[in-house]
Amino acid sequence: MSELSPEHTQIPLQSGRGRLNPAAVGWSRHPQHDCRLKGNWLRRKRWNYWAFTCDDLLFSVTVADLDYAGLAFVYLADTGSGRLVEKTVTTALGRGCSLSSAVSGNAAFHHRALNILMTSEPGDKGGKQVQFAIDIPDFGGQPLTGRLSVDYPPGHETLNVVVPWSERHYQFTAKHNTLPAEGNIRVGQTEYRFEGPESFACLDLGRGVWPYRSCWNWGAASGRQAGHIVGLNLGGQWTDGTGATENALCIDGRLSKIDDTLCWHYSPSDYHKPWRITGGGEQGTAGVDLVFTPCMERVASSNLLIVRSEVHQMLGHYSGEIRDDKGNYHPIDGLFGWAEDHSAAW
Repeated sequence: MSELSPEHTQIPLQSGRGRLNPAAVGWSRHPQHDCRLKGNWLRRKRWNYWAFTCDDLLFSVTVADLDYAGLAFVYLADTGSGRLVEKTVTTALGRGCSLSSAVSGNAAFHHRALNILMTSEPGDKGGKQVQFAIDIPDFGGQPLTGRLSVDYPPGHETLNVVVPWSERHYQFTAKHNTLPAEGNIRVGQTEYRFEGPESFACLDLGRGVWPYRSCWNWGAASGRQAGHIVGLNLGGQWTDGTGATENALCIDGRLSKIDDTLCWHYSPSDYHKPWRITGGGEQGTAGVDLVFTPCMERVASSNLLIVRSEVHQMLGHYSGEIRDDKGNYHPIDGLFGWAEDHSAAW
């Protein structure tokens, strides 16, 4: 899959009649797509998933519109104490959801049980900043209030790719990591702070028209390693046979795309066993040779007649070696992140 010319901006994801625009297929280092979705009712999927990490703490907030349902969920995973709390709210026909067609746009979810506001604005030093306000009256029996901000440094490169299953089914995905984050989450009387050089945010934004059944692997991490800021985005299954991948490294703000399909080795009968993820790295290309060691499991499942989903998200640490597209090797030792196995009929 080729890199899109940076001169092309606001590329429509769709052509006429809700079909995939062939000119949209490719990847870029900065968002270049107009992701307005028309037609295809009940098959359209839109979401903004954010994960914040600091040391061994992960806080995540998501707003999703699946056409037939609106969905928002927030979870806090403290691997040091073993605490895992999650709140999910579902509405009919996407009620309460507001999601922009632009990657840089705003997102919101309004409900008496959960309120989320994500607002994009210019940054103090150029680039942009995303502000978060999260309020939940009952989060595991206690109120939650969150105020966070994420910075996009000027010139920071990100992964933005269109995955073409067919003319009728396609997905734009934006995976942005190693973004500096700060703020605090208060749950009852307990405060969790995101600050300092190890505090980062990761965005998974999706806009597309999906087939009914799908499955995927996703692994990600952001942190400091041997004097560099390193981000991993590792995908599997869902892009097979499309000519596209969502695999990339972000090192000190520069993206190295991995065009090869990665090999994922793990045990679905025991997700707590170490995972192995390898691929690429030949003939000067970017690649990875990593072991992921889980330390906590988050399971989220639903079975609502025709809608079913099950995800095993493992939190843990990556170790091994990565190679950027300049041929430079970077050792990875204890990089905190996650790896997941997800299947859905939606």
